[in-house]
Amino acid sequence: MTQVVVTQVPAPQPPIPPDLVMIGRSGPPDEVYILIALAIAAVLLWPLIRALARRIEGRVDQGLQRQVEELEQRVTELSQREVRMSELEERLDFAERLLAQRSDVAQVPRRAGDGP
Repeated sequence: MTQVVVTQVPAPQPPIPPDLVMIGRSGPPDEVYILIALAIAAVLLWPLIRALARRIEGRVDQGLQRQVEELEQRVTELSQREVRMSELEERLDFAERLLAQRSDVAQVPRRAGDGP
């Protein structure tokens, strides 16, 4: 009789795959380069994004708003001065006509027997 000895052999474990990113490379992984590129893009594009957001939001810089208000006030004052200037021109024309009429009357010779 032959005796059969049965021994249990553990099931083979699949091999652990090597890190595919690091095969044949000695530098940092691609994620580092992606993060650096995103950081640079954010720094360069931040002013543009902020200006675009302000424009969309409708918010204006307080210094610019103050300058616009001052300019609007100056335009209003100048238009009021223009109206006053035209009134003064009309008064001056009227005064010149009165003076011209008086000088015409003074130059007319008097006839004997008229007036005092």
